[in-house]
Amino acid sequence: MPALAALASGFREAWADPAFRGELDALLRDYVGRPTPLYMARRLAAETGLAHVLLKREDLAHTGAHKVNNTLGQCLLAHRMGKRRVIAETGAGQHGVATATTAALLGLECSVFMGVEDIRRQALNVYKMRLLGAEVVPVSDGAGTLANAVTAALRHWVERVEDTFYVLGSALGPHPYPLIVRELQSVIGEEILQQLAERGMTVRDVDAVAACVGGGSNAIGTFHPFLREVPVGERPLLVGAEAGGEGVDTPRHGASMTRGEPGVLHGHYSYLLQDEAGNPLEAHSISAGLDYPGVGPEHAYLRDAGLVRYEPVTDAEALEAFALLCRTEGIIPAVESSHALALLPRLAEELGPRATVVVTVSGRGDKDIDVVREAGLGAD
Repeated sequence: MPALAALASGFREAWADPAFRGELDALLRDYVGRPTPLYMARRLAAETGLAHVLLKREDLAHTGAHKVNNTLGQCLLAHRMGKRRVIAETGAGQHGVATATTAALLGLECSVFMGVEDIRRQALNVYKMRLLGAEVVPVSDGAGTLANAVTAALRHWVERVEDTFYVLGSALGPHPYPLIVRELQSVIGEEILQQLAERGMTVRDVDAVAACVGGGSNAIGTFHPFLREVPVGERPLLVGAEAGGEGVDTPRHGASMTRGEPGVLHGHYSYLLQDEAGNPLEAHSISAGLDYPGVGPEHAYLRDAGLVRYEPVTDAEALEAFALLCRTEGIIPAVESSHALALLPRLAEELGPRATVVVTVSGRGDKDIDVVREAGLGAD
């Protein structure tokens, strides 16, 4: 497809240009607020039976999530490629808000495709996008969730490719999107390695690194620098938490790595929840950002190569972890991030009470307040 070839060429040239990288780095520092802190969560560690828990606070980035790392880079690339208009898809709304924010910063027209069910669940982020000047395009196909929004955005991009840049929100879709998103999100893992060194710690002092996985952007950004820079024998256990929903033995989950089979969706080949004809099944998660029936293709490779382990976490386990972080550290995490936090007791049991674990808190939980309230959290 010529548009993808032009995108690959445009990104390759931009990524090699010191002026582009310098502008991106300056905005990440001065606009986004990077580096985000690596916070020692002592009370959470005590409650989960670990020696140390370090939280990578992507929730403190501007717009409240890691998504802005990616949208800033892609919108700068759109501007460089002469596109005056950007589109995006969103599930939890964090990518939509980040795209609308960056588009406003750079003076780009912006439309965000969002499933009608996610519009209902994430009303606050819909309001934010509109305040920021973006058009929110409702998608009523299928379950009205993230997968349907991606399909609608891809279809629209093909129709308007001459003047429109598609800011894809996760490490999935056709090449070069998984590569672009991985490179732009790798700032997370790079900062973790640097911040460990600043604390006088080596990577050998860390036993595990965890992140949640839907499409997988924050996870690939967390894991990739460890895979790239740390020799195998010195590398901590890397663990991704995917959406177990109501349980992987029920039809209501989003655990494509645990229960999926190889298949094609949205231009990439990866693990996919699908029927016998290869049609994608509807995924379920209490988290709007994780109920996608597939996963980014690099995660599928990392699983098959034995380089990263992926585990399902149920809605109930994520809610329990959500409440625990609120009570112990005064931090309200996104429900997506709570899936990664739910791995801590399991890792304590596996690695023992002397273990140190790093968890990426990919976003803050303001957007999820209605969801957790409807689930009964904090009702007594």
